[in-house]
Amino acid sequence: MDGIYILANDYVYDQLVALLNSIETNISPTMPVCILPYDDRLDKVRSLIAARPQVSLFENHDSIQRWEQFATEAWQSHDRAQKTWRERELPTVYRLAMHRKLCCFDGEFDQFIYFDADTLALGSVAPIFQKLDDYDWVTNDYQYSSDLKYIFDGSQADLLNVFTPETLKNIFCAGWFASKKGVFTDEILRSLLDSLKSGEADLMALWGPDQSLMNYMVLRSQISYYNFASTGTAPGSHWSSSFEQQDHVLYDKGQRLMYLHYMSVATAHFNRLCQGEEAQIPYRDLFLYYRYLNAPESRPQHFKSPDPFTQARSHITRFYQQKMGNLSYRFRKLKQQLNKTQL
Repeated sequence: MDGIYILANDYVYDQLVALLNSIETNISPTMPVCILPYDDRLDKVRSLIAARPQVSLFENHDSIQRWEQFATEAWQSHDRAQKTWRERELPTVYRLAMHRKLCCFDGEFDQFIYFDADTLALGSVAPIFQKLDDYDWVTNDYQYSSDLKYIFDGSQADLLNVFTPETLKNIFCAGWFASKKGVFTDEILRSLLDSLKSGEADLMALWGPDQSLMNYMVLRSQISYYNFASTGTAPGSHWSSSFEQQDHVLYDKGQRLMYLHYMSVATAHFNRLCQGEEAQIPYRDLFLYYRYLNAPESRPQHFKSPDPFTQARSHITRFYQQKMGNLSYRFRKLKQQLNKTQL
């Protein structure tokens, strides 16, 4: 059975509602969806699931414990991460709950697509499931055009002792990917942990730990991999790009987006917006459309200004996010042009 996994809790409730509505509208109203619990804050999530027969909650606690233990062992092998997190009084594994997305590999779906909750589904995913007939891992993003240091920040020499330059071109965003149940066997996982504990853990960047670890797992295990965006002609998916909106979906130079990812836009902004407070969110009306698709009467019609402190903080955050997004977009385009020139 094919299906979709989402990592969520009550804090991202508004985003979860929008994502589920977008899946039902743009993929299928009967597409099976399983919610992976980020933590125990699930009262609103359970109520949401109760009204949707195609949606379930992942409750395999042995699997959750298994993958959290795997992530803990992996990151405890990373001396630099342990030192940095300890100095900043952070937990032994920073953002450990994000690694619960690894439970996808133990779940009910034989083939699946994983969505972060800060995503909107905007187009058919049939090509993704079809490609899983030939590959173990499928993505559709331009992470490979971004700076490698966000995934692996070890020295170039150390990286090339483990990965080929060609392999490093396959880095991906861990907020959206497709794979298969059981693709990481116990034998593969033991081998990965042995390699991490031998010193390879220090290759991983430590501020997006789930993304670094998952990239390591995929690239180090050498499972078969395909990225729809590797040609440089696929539509984008990151909110910082300029897309054309039409009939509640987005287009990139005439190509319909498969999904929109609000990566790095704080959940607090979405929550304030849905409480009727002004919040500058990219493609705000699109988000509100899907959030209130089944309850348009509840959609805020007027938005009050936030208090001065919140407003100043939002301006600073938005300025930083936009600048970083623009730089990433320009870097990606430049890299694509250079690759074409080399060809």
